Amino acid sequence: MKKFAVGILTAMVGGTMLVSGAGVASASTAARPHTKLYIKDVSPNPVLVKEGAETTAHFNVLASRNVERVELSVAPAGVRTLAAKDVKGLEGWRFSAAFNENDPQGKWRATAVAFDRDGKRIATDSAYFYVKQVKSKDDTRISRFYASPGKVRKGKSITFTGRLEARDGRDWDGVRNERVNIYYKAFGSSTWKWVATDRTSWGGKFYAKTRAYKSGSFRAVFSGDRRLEDTKSRTDYVRVYTWHRH
Repeated sequence: MKKFAVGILTAMVGGTMLVSGAGVASASTAARPHTKLYIKDVSPNPVLVKEGAETTAHFNVLASRNVERVELSVAPAGVRTLAAKDVKGLEGWRFSAAFNENDPQGKWRATAVAFDRDGKRIATDSAYFYVKQVKSKDDTRISRFYASPGKVRKGKSITFTGRLEARDGRDWDGVRNERVNIYYKAFGSSTWKWVATDRTSWGGKFYAKTRAYKSGSFRAVFSGDRRLEDTKSRTDYVRVYTWHRH
């Protein structure tokens, strides 16, 4: 008789907080001697779910030869089930389940149940994994970046201005109190070097200065944070000359 896998994913309301860094924990109980059932792997763990997207988790179950059927259920740990939806049974004793932003984040439990050819339950095993909801970040841009003056004598100051903005629907709004770094690439070089930093003020504006040393290009860089994507400005070239006495 061909062996097959059956799965049920139970979905809840609520859930526990995420415990970072924990792996799969498994505990097996067998009702008959020589019967083995083991949830070998849950991947990925944690299951990272981005806003507006789905992430598929895979469950790999090992079973002894006398096991004819395996059922897998998946549910948040320590909360009461309210509804059920299918877990997909794959080849062998493998399962998959899709998680989205409606699934609670935190600790989840996968439970495997083995049956013999008479339909009798002969072994169970469980394993814990974690679901984490990851909020999408807002797009950003640096507008109106200028390095001025465009031509300057060596040793004099170069000033940098610009505006850090984040997308709000169809509009771009200035972002306050974020660090913007200024980088410089000398003419003929391929290396960008840090030269100055400023924090944005109201409206996302920033202002920084450095000394002119050699002709080259400048750009502003925002490294991003937990809510904003990183971005960099256009490049602006400054020609640096040396004063010659006659």
